Amino acid sequence: MYELIKQEGRAKRARMTTVHGTIETPVFMNVATAGAIKGGLSADDLRTIETQVALCNTYHLHVRPGDALVHRMGGLHKFMRWDRPILTDSGGFQVFSLSDLRSIKEEGVTFRSHIDGHKIFMGPEESMQIQSHLGSTIAMAFDECPSALADREYVVRSVDRTTRWLARCKTEMRRLNQLEDTVNPHQLLFGINQGAIIPDIRIDHAKQISEMELDGYAVGGLAVGETHAQMYDILDQTVPYLPVDKPTYLMGVGTPENIIESVDRGIDFFDCVYPSRNGRHGNLYTKKGTVHIKSARYAEDPRPIEEGCGCPVCRGGYSRAYLRHLYKAQEALGLRMGVLHNLYYYNHLMEDIRNALDEGRFASYKKAALEEMREGEG
Repeated sequence: MYELIKQEGRAKRARMTTVHGTIETPVFMNVATAGAIKGGLSADDLRTIETQVALCNTYHLHVRPGDALVHRMGGLHKFMRWDRPILTDSGGFQVFSLSDLRSIKEEGVTFRSHIDGHKIFMGPEESMQIQSHLGSTIAMAFDECPSALADREYVVRSVDRTTRWLARCKTEMRRLNQLEDTVNPHQLLFGINQGAIIPDIRIDHAKQISEMELDGYAVGGLAVGETHAQMYDILDQTVPYLPVDKPTYLMGVGTPENIIESVDRGIDFFDCVYPSRNGRHGNLYTKKGTVHIKSARYAEDPRPIEEGCGCPVCRGGYSRAYLRHLYKAQEALGLRMGVLHNLYYYNHLMEDIRNALDEGRFASYKKAALEEMREGEG
């Protein structure tokens, strides 16, 4: 159940109740692609930094260790020792990212595994079956993600096929949720809006999928080559045609600035690899911009990454000087601390946004937060 608590402009403050717990939105979903956060974080760590939702990937878990194995182990929640909501991506993005290893037909997509090259077929039914084996809280529909810069003729064909695939996903999920041995008979289904950066195709597709009475709606195929201005323009034009009383998820986005701007346009679910990837490379987020911890300027800096930050790293008193040493020495502890801090930052950025919406001051919060970020920490 999704309860829209209040709005400020298009920005939404909501609460979603699921079989695995309540999600307060706007929310950032921490990306655990293969059932783990890259950087050495455990489920206990995620709870410590107040993660609400973990995002895992259908394709990667199908390839390794295999969704049948996860099913035999009692589902992904038990396998990961994570008792809060999990969203599984459908594998559809790999149709885009593994473009040199795939063949698309009406039935589905034939992949070459990125691990050993063996052939994998995945269509709407197969994606739903894999996600049912995993037992995630929210399953994503199987779609094709065309390039944001693809030509109109291709995008039209692609979006039409994605719509047909969505209908097949819905039918198959209904069947799977009724099976006696299903891990999660309450599994939810989100559909995905596509259309590259062509507004009328996006709008028409949003209207079509909105009539399918799904549990939530995602905007996919952005942050894949277009400018930020183009992405915001598509959101401005498309989101008003998605149901306001259902979750709205912007897939794979993005920077803190992207998130704040997109909340303002009606998005309330986010995911992105930026905080973990940047954390592993020593780019650490603060309210005043990014600290590039490997810089020589921090060699004798006694301060934490960010003054007043409540993450285990800053609260624990670890200095910038020590963290720089860990990264320069290529110690795994440095990577772990960087990822821990960055995910805490993202989770609490969302908390700040929710508080601003609760108090009716999101517009002023947005202005002040973006100005502070643009000052740049260095």
